[in-house]
Amino acid sequence: MKLRTNINQKCLVFSGFIMVLMLCAQCTQQAEVYGIQVSDAAYEKLSDYQFFAGDIAELMPAEGVLPYELISPLFSDYSHKERFVWMPDETAAQYTTEHVLDFPVGAVLIKNFYYHHDERDHAQGRRLIETRLLINRGEEWDAYGYTWNDEQTEAYYDVVGSIKDVSWINEAGEKQTVDYIIPNKNQCKGCHAYDNKLKPIGPKVRNINKDFAYADGSANQLAKWEAVGYLSGYDDLADHPGVAQWDNVSADLQERSMAYLDINCGHCHNPQGAGRTSGMTLLADSELGLKVGVYKPTVSAGAGTGGHSFSIVPADADKSIMIYRMSSTNPGAMMPELGRRMVHEEGVDLIASWINDMDPDAFEAPRDASLN
Repeated sequence: MKLRTNINQKCLVFSGFIMVLMLCAQCTQQAEVYGIQVSDAAYEKLSDYQFFAGDIAELMPAEGVLPYELISPLFSDYSHKERFVWMPDETAAQYTTEHVLDFPVGAVLIKNFYYHHDERDHAQGRRLIETRLLINRGEEWDAYGYTWNDEQTEAYYDVVGSIKDVSWINEAGEKQTVDYIIPNKNQCKGCHAYDNKLKPIGPKVRNINKDFAYADGSANQLAKWEAVGYLSGYDDLADHPGVAQWDNVSADLQERSMAYLDINCGHCHNPQGAGRTSGMTLLADSELGLKVGVYKPTVSAGAGTGGHSFSIVPADADKSIMIYRMSSTNPGAMMPELGRRMVHEEGVDLIASWINDMDPDAFEAPRDASLN
C-alpha cells in the first residue's frame, strides 16, 4: 500500500510538472504571437517579427509600423518597393540633414521588393521577391535578407542570397524578364558602407520630405513621424530640404538629375562612401563641376571607360564615361556595380539629356586632352 501511495504521489508531481511546462509553452507562444519581436539574431521567418497583420503578403502594417516613401527611389531592375519603419517604445529618430536620420538603437527599416504581373493592370496582382531588414545595433546596422516562397505565404532568412527568374508585362505591353539577384549579407555592405560602417541609404530628410497617403489621411512624412513620436527635433514651421522627383518632367532638369545621381550613385560617391577614391561626389546638393565629373579624367581603365577620357563631357553624352557605364551590363564597367542586372533606360535618358543640355563654355576644358 505504501509503495502504491508513493507511486501515486510521484505521478501527481510529474503531472504537475508537465502542466507547468505546458503553461510555460503557452506563455512562450503568446509572447511570439502578440507584439513585435526583435531579437539579437535573425529569425528564420519574416512573420516571426510580427511587422504585418493578417495575411503577411498583403503587407498590412501592424500597430507601430509606419509606411514611408522616397521622393526619388533607387533603381532596382524595375522592381517596386514598399518601405516601413518601426522603433522601440519611447524612442525616436533625431532630426539631422547631415546624412540619414539619427535612428535609435533597435530601430528597424523594412523594405519589400515586388513586381506587378502586369504594369497596365495592377489588379492582376504582384509577386513579392524579397524583404530586407536593417536593424540598428548601435555602432552600425545589421542587414537581414528574407526570400519569399513561390506560394507567397512566407519569406525565409537567406544569408547566401539567390537568383530568381522574374517576368512581368511593362506599361507598353511588352514582356520583360530578368534574373533578379537577391544579395547576400556581404553584398549589402557593398552599397550600405558609410564611414566604413553599414548604414541606411534612403531615409534622409531631403528624400522623405513629401506627402504620403496614410490610412487616416494624407500628411507630410516628416510631420507624421513627429506626430507618432518617431522623430525628434523637427520644426514644422522651418524650411526643410527636399530633392526633386527624378521622373517629374515638369521639374528642373538639373535638380531631377542630381536627385537621380544622389540616390543611385551618391551612397558610394561621397566623402565617406566606398567610392570616395574616385574623387567624385554625386550628392543632390553637389556643385556642378569637376567633383560631379565635368571634364574629370578617369581613374579607371579598360572596360570601365569605354575608350572615353572624361566622366562628363558637356553637351556630348555619347563621349561621357558616366553614360557609358550607366548603359552597360558588363560587370567590369557597369555603374552602379551592384543592385541591378538591367539598364535603366529612362534614367540613362535623363542623365544624357542633362549632359547634352550643359553649356561647354561654362566650364574650362583641360588643355591638350582628348575628348574621345
